[in-house]
Amino acid sequence: MTDTDDHLDIDGDDEIATEETADLIASDKVEGTAVFSADGDKLGSIHNFMVDKHSGQVEYAVLQFGGFFGVGSDYYPLPWEALSYDVDQGGYVVDIDKETLEKAPRFSAEAPTFDRAYGEQVYGAYGLAYPL
Repeated sequence: MTDTDDHLDIDGDDEIATEETADLIASDKVEGTAVFSADGDKLGSIHNFMVDKHSGQVEYAVLQFGGFFGVGSDYYPLPWEALSYDVDQGGYVVDIDKETLEKAPRFSAEAPTFDRAYGEQVYGAYGLAYPL
C-alpha cells in the first residue's frame, strides 16, 4: 500500500482518489471552504457537515459565522441543497444575505438535537421542504 498526496494505492494496481475527482471531494477539503452570498459577500466558512447515517447523504453544511478568529462564532446549519460550488470564487454560494442568515436557526457552544423537528425548522428558514 502506498500513499501520495491525493491517491491511495492499495495493492499496487489501482489508485483510489482520496482528495478530489470530477464529482467527489474529500470531507477535509470541504471543511474550511468559504461560503458566499449571491452578491459575493463572504458569509463564513464550512465548519463541518452532517451526514445521514442511513442514506449516506449530506443533510447539512454547518457554516461558521461571526466571532473573531473562531472565538464567539455561531454555527448555522445550512441545507446542503441550498449550496452550490462556484469555481471562480473557490467556495460555496448560498442565495441568502447576512440579515436572513442572522435570523436562521443557529447554535454556539452546544449543538442542538438534529431531529426531524429541528430539520424542518432549518429547512423552512431557507424556504425548502425537509426531505422525507
